[in-house]
Amino acid sequence: MSNDFNEELPWDATLANTLPGQLVLVGLAYFDVGAEEPFEQQQLFGRVVHADERKGILLSLEGQRAGEQFHLPPDTRSFRKAEPGECRLRTTGEVVVNPDFTVTFSIQKQAKTQRDN
Repeated sequence: MSNDFNEELPWDATLANTLPGQLVLVGLAYFDVGAEEPFEQQQLFGRVVHADERKGILLSLEGQRAGEQFHLPPDTRSFRKAEPGECRLRTTGEVVVNPDFTVTFSIQKQAKTQRDN
């Protein structure tokens, strides 16, 4: 991972303004404290309903999760323009055709503090 990522601003208003209506393929990896390998991975996809610097990015999910909504954090740094083609989701086997963007997030559990015990 590049150190440049951390130096970028988390919200790119120009990019965010292009997101509504776009099909986004999302990859989520969940990590325990200090773990290098995720304990769970999830993939989903949907169309952006709105992108707001304070509220985040709201997706209307498609495929097996059609009818659900999913909030992404207000962070556009890992959005990447997707190459045309088909993507098969490892977690469900669904095929996503020509997504506009891909985005990945790593979610790490926080260590318990003395007060949490």
